[in-house]
Order: sequence, then C-alpha cells, then structure tokens
Amino acid sequence: MPADKREVAWRPTPDHVRGSHVRRLMDRKGFAHFEDLLVWSIEDVEAFHAEAFRDLGVQWYHPYREVLDLTAGIAHARWFAGARLNLVHNCLERHLATPRRSQPALIWEGEEGDVRRLTYGELGEEVERAAAALAWLGIARGDRVGIFMPMVPETVVAVLACAKVGAIFTPIFSGYAAPAVASRLVDCEAKLLITTDGFFRRGTLVPTKQIADRAVELAPSVERMLVVRRAACPVDWQPRRDVWWHVATASAVAQVPTAVMDADDPFMIIYTSGTTGRPKGALHVHAGFPLKATLDMAYCFDLRPADRIFWLTDLGWMMGPWEIFGALSLGGTFLIYDGSPDHPGVDRLWSLVERHRITHLGISPTFVRAVMTHGEAPVKAHDLSSLRVLGSTGEPWNPDPWLWTFRHVGGGRCPIINYSGGTEVSGGIVGCYPVTPLKPCSFAGPVLGMAADVVDEAGRSVRGRVGELVVRKPWPGMTRGFWRDPERYRETYWGRWPDVWVHGDWAMVDEDGFWFIQGRSDDTIMVAGKRVGPAEVESILVAHPAVREAAAIGVPHPVKGEAIVGFVALRPGHEPSEELRRALEELLVGSMGKALRPEAIRFVRELPRTRNAKILRRLVKKVYLGHEELGDTSALENPEAVEEIRRSR
Repeated sequence: MPADKREVAWRPTPDHVRGSHVRRLMDRKGFAHFEDLLVWSIEDVEAFHAEAFRDLGVQWYHPYREVLDLTAGIAHARWFAGARLNLVHNCLERHLATPRRSQPALIWEGEEGDVRRLTYGELGEEVERAAAALAWLGIARGDRVGIFMPMVPETVVAVLACAKVGAIFTPIFSGYAAPAVASRLVDCEAKLLITTDGFFRRGTLVPTKQIADRAVELAPSVERMLVVRRAACPVDWQPRRDVWWHVATASAVAQVPTAVMDADDPFMIIYTSGTTGRPKGALHVHAGFPLKATLDMAYCFDLRPADRIFWLTDLGWMMGPWEIFGALSLGGTFLIYDGSPDHPGVDRLWSLVERHRITHLGISPTFVRAVMTHGEAPVKAHDLSSLRVLGSTGEPWNPDPWLWTFRHVGGGRCPIINYSGGTEVSGGIVGCYPVTPLKPCSFAGPVLGMAADVVDEAGRSVRGRVGELVVRKPWPGMTRGFWRDPERYRETYWGRWPDVWVHGDWAMVDEDGFWFIQGRSDDTIMVAGKRVGPAEVESILVAHPAVREAAAIGVPHPVKGEAIVGFVALRPGHEPSEELRRALEELLVGSMGKALRPEAIRFVRELPRTRNAKILRRLVKKVYLGHEELGDTSALENPEAVEEIRRSR
C-alpha cells in the first residue's frame, strides 16, 4: 500500500468531540483519554454495560438483580438477569410523553418518488393498530412471524408490533426467491407471514405476494398472510388465509397492552448463512440486540436526537433492524428507501441525502466501487453539507474507494466509521469513533465493551501479522444460540478454543494500533456484503438431475467484493453444455434471488476430496485463483482433481 494510504487521513476536530456521547461518558467516569475508557470497558464488561445503559437512558419495567450471570458458562451468558422490559418501550413508548412525540421518527421514500413521514406519535398510533391486528389474527406471545417486505413504513410498524405483543419475528430479505423464503419460515415454524403485494426495483415490479404464495405452499406452519398494499398490482387471493393490512388494522380496534418481557425473552430470529448445512437462525432477546444497537450507534456513530440516519440496507440484513432500534432508542430520525440506489439515475443516493438532509449515511464498499466508475460529477451535483458521519460495514474496504468516499462524499471532513461484526453479534466487534483518528480502511480498535483480540493458530495474541479475530468475554448482544440447534451454535463459535468466540474473520493490528479486517477465515462467501453459505449454494446445484456433486467458492470481484463460482461434476449420461450452464445459473437465481447470481459455473469431472469424502473448498479456491502454495495436500484421495480445477479457469 502506498505510504499516503497508510497514513492517518482524518483527525477529530473539537466540534466532533464536543457534545458527543463518548465525551459525555468519559466525563461521567472521569476519563481524560479515550484509551482509558476503552480499556475499562473491556476489563470490566459488567460495570461498563451497566454504566453505558444508564448513560443512554435505557428504562426497565423492573430492574435487574444481576448484570451478568455466567452460571451456564460464557457461551450461554445471561445479561441483566431478573429485569423486565420490552424493546418497544425504549424505542417508542418512552418518547410519547415528551416533546419528541411531535418530532419525525421515520421518513420513507419510494423508488417512484413518493414520500411519507411519521412522527413518534404517529408511529406509536400505527404500532397500536398493528398490534391489535396481530392479536385479532391470533398472534400471541412466543409465536413466530415472518416479515418478507421491502423497506416501507409498515415494515417498521410490523417489527415493533410483533415485539409489543411478545411475538418473535423473522426478517427475510426482500430479494429472496420462494425456496429461500420458505426455508426460513419452515425452520422457525412461522404462524403468520407479513408481506406486500409488490414493490419496484429499477422501475420493474417485484411481485412479492406471488413469491410469498409459492413460499407458503412449502411452509405448512403458516396459517395466515397479512398483505400491505404497496404497488397496487393484481394478486392472487385466498380469502380464508389472506388479509389486507389496511383492513386488519382498521378492523382491530381493541387496545393491546405492551407485553412485559423477561430480559432473556426472544424477539427475533434472524437467519445468516454458514459454511455447512441450512441457514443459521440467530436468536436475539429484548435485552440484547436492541441494547447493543443503541450502544454502538451512540458511541461509534454519535447519533443525536437532531440527527437523521440512512443506512442503505434491507430488513433481512442485520443493519435493517439495527438502524430501526438504534435510531428510535436514541430519539433520532431514520430514512428508509425501497428502491435501487442508482435508479433512475446514478445520483439517486446523493439526491436522497440532499433532499432529506441526512447527517449519517451508511454505505458499502461494493456500492462505492460501482458508482466510482461514473466519476465525481453525480456526487458534486448535490449538496451533501448536512453529512456529519459516514458509515460502512459488511465487507473490507480497499484504499482507493475509501479515499474516494472520504474526499468526494464526505468532503474530507466526515469520519468513515468502519464497523464490523455480524448478525450473531447484534452489531460491531471492531469499529471507529468520532473522537479518534482514522487511517484509510482501518478500525480504531474494539467497539466499547468488546474484548476483541487477534490470535495465531495456537490462540495467542499477535500484532503486526494476520490472525483470527476473536472475542474473549461475553457482551449483551451475543446471540442466545441458534434456533433449536444449540450444538451447532457451540460448534460454530466456541468449538476451537475454550471460552473464546471465534468470529470467522482474518484481522491484523498494525504498528500504530489500527485494526484491519482481511476477509473471511471460514468458507462463508460475502457477495456485496451479503453472507452466503457455500452449502446452501451447493444443495441447490445438486438438486439438478444432471449434477452429481458441487462446490461453491467466493472469488474477488471488482464491484461486489466477492462473487460466487460454482463447480459441478455431472452424473453419467450428462455432458457439459452452455445450455446446462445457463440452466444451473437460473436454478440458483430462482432459489436464492437475482442478487446472488453466480459469476460462473465450471464443469469438472471430479472435485478434490479427503479420504473421508470431505470436499476441500479452500483448496478449490486456491487452485482456481492461481495460488502456487497449496499447503498440505497429502490427505487428498484424488489429487488429479486439482488439475481439473486448474484447467477450468
């Protein structure tokens, strides 16, 4: 990396420090230097989290008797034992008796240009009606509800209404095809699915209801479907199952009390792909994910009540719920948008920032790499002076896009708060702060309260070279396990070293103490920030009658970060052809959605495997990318398969 890309690019000004959440917490605790606050937050995670949530005004119906209970071990830590609360109270209801009631809570813009605004008071009324509708439909405490919707106001209302009645919601990416939707509904045994008739993407109708109909055919637990009229498009209708949102919310007039929940009661199952088997359902609780989102948005991003945040995301990705809970808990305003960020012009995102006076903008390196090709003019055509903080998550940066964003989007005055963690974390493991300097692509270090470390193959701390990113102590946002699969949870995160969370990322800490994420250390593929398990791709490919076995890998992509390449070995009687290649690509698109279309499908006679029949994806990737050093291949049963992969490039 050239020297100018290794040097500090941004330093905080007095305006960034003055009035910040971090500065207030430092003053409360008497810390003159941020580094002292960070060390204390890691050394005493109990005291830190208790103090942080007092500082942020978190309210409990009944106080906790113990901050952290490790009776069942670190992997099953219980936070705020004995407390009673409901995330809806902290996100919404506590604001309704204050002047904030008349302040904007959310702003929505549709791809066609329509705009809706809801104040905190109006949002509260919408949630009341939606909660009554859920009760009218028979949804009660502990029931699971799938939410398969784009980012529209009713999506936010549905999330909060589920929590209000004590139900557990499952957010589902709005771009998924029916089989991917169904797999999540089946796994969590959803009783209700909330969706829209459709929405628009690049001016084309996405028939959400049609996709939902096919998904529900494969998910027998779903009894009812609640449909929001978004696109006003024709839909098939099953009168005994389907109900219009506007009819249900108008018909259900009885008030529903907010359920008083235990700190460890679940409110969300959010699915994330892994390297093996079906997608993992990360289970999150009322005193977990929402509190972690609030803490990180406050101290890392410094969102204040007068601010407006817009994160380019979907409810099905972690940053969707994160944006909702964090912004509302802090009394801020958030923008949601259900269209393409470069439609009808490449400047659509910048026009959104200008039009709605966004102060905090969250984007991905993939998006930046795509818009950079159009030059600076689309950015400079808009007034972005409202921006105070830029945010990024989901994948590593490379220096040129980072510097382009810093200079042309933020004007050299806005910090890029790099933020990395995951669905199972409820937020960040490493991050940045508006009170600390930044190098391009870097993280300032661990997020407050996160005992992060970088370790070698033996689990020993290392600096100055790449190692595994781990966490050595629990935190409130850690998933309470995978839905009905406790053994998989322990094996995935706690199985390598005793009482150490292994996250699956390569990381490095440089000589100046800045942290860098270097990509995935497991087989998970990151397509434009979306995590895809290779086994999920492979299971779709082998469902084709011509395919005997398959392997999927992620390869570098100039825009998406990574792209999927599939390798397939055919059954006897079938030959490679362009027609079969296209059929396999369309099979993946039909099952997983257009956003996950593979970069390539390669035909091989054999895939490299060990003597116990395990396909070596990492070896496939090394060979395909032309690496000369392949490591120990002595366990290969069929070394000739390596040459097969090499010839397929």
